[in-house]
Amino acid sequence: MNASNPFGVVHHAAPPMPAEPPLRARQWGHAGLVPFIVGTLLLWLVYPDLQPWVAQGLAGYGALIVAFLGGIHWGLAMNAGAPGQRAFGWALVPPGVAWLALVMPPHAGLVVLGVMLVVCYLVDRRLYLEKNMGAWLTLRFRLSVISALCCFLGAAGI
Repeated sequence: MNASNPFGVVHHAAPPMPAEPPLRARQWGHAGLVPFIVGTLLLWLVYPDLQPWVAQGLAGYGALIVAFLGGIHWGLAMNAGAPGQRAFGWALVPPGVAWLALVMPPHAGLVVLGVMLVVCYLVDRRLYLEKNMGAWLTLRFRLSVISALCCFLGAAGI
């Protein structure tokens, strides 16, 4: 122990980041688009009396994903040596917005979720570069664009 490390915490250097996320992460990420795509298609194809159910399902899934994106920040803040209040504060924004979107009518809530998916990507873009996680940005961009587009198209289909 010394003055700069009073608790004797051992810090290990992080291994270098690979050029792209692991294959399993890419596979699960792309699989996570299926409910967005199917939900959006169904909104345009089902009878009008079934649309509220499909819209609520799509909005629920979108809210789940937006909340998950906030959880990533909570985990990164917990793992940081000296996380700031801002890191934990932002981690609470996506789930809060997702909840608000769920209590709105689906045609409006889906728009809010689509916008929030874009906002989360923009915030993550800066953070991932700071944390040397830039290899995840291509996957995050692709997933964010498709999921946000599905939310917007779903809202238009109601």
